[in-house]
Amino acid sequence: MLKWLWLSAVVMALDLATKAMASHYLSLHQPVPVFPGFNWMLAHNTGAAFSFLQDQSGWQRWFFSVIALVVSIGIIIWLKRLRPSQTMLALALALVLGGALGNLWDRVTLGYVVDFIDVYYGQNHWPAFNLADSAISLGAVLLIIDSLWGGKPRHDKAGE
Repeated sequence: MLKWLWLSAVVMALDLATKAMASHYLSLHQPVPVFPGFNWMLAHNTGAAFSFLQDQSGWQRWFFSVIALVVSIGIIIWLKRLRPSQTMLALALALVLGGALGNLWDRVTLGYVVDFIDVYYGQNHWPAFNLADSAISLGAVLLIIDSLWGGKPRHDKAGE
């Protein structure tokens, strides 16, 4: 099932391309309204999801990089061991891997992750995020769906 690595590569390429565009065209922390509830806004996140540990002295850069690398290796091994029938699981893992590698690239090369999507309601803003984060979130949802319904054998009424 390593054939799914193409999707990881596409996710990573799109993520890095959109981050480069955001870094080029947007000014740091200056929102550009798109429509109510949605802005483009460049942010640099030195922490993890939702800016967790962003206020630390810098050790978190390498800590989160090592975690992302170990998880990525684990996902590749997991993908390699999947059966051809495990399509949803492979899709989910490929999305998580692509997103993890996109954010890992930023963390290692820049020292922070580039975020640029700002979603809000009224005065309440969701933490800024990027395409890698979206791919990871979608992959996580698919992992949950697959764990709940994807791998279970189906029983029909006639066979019971």
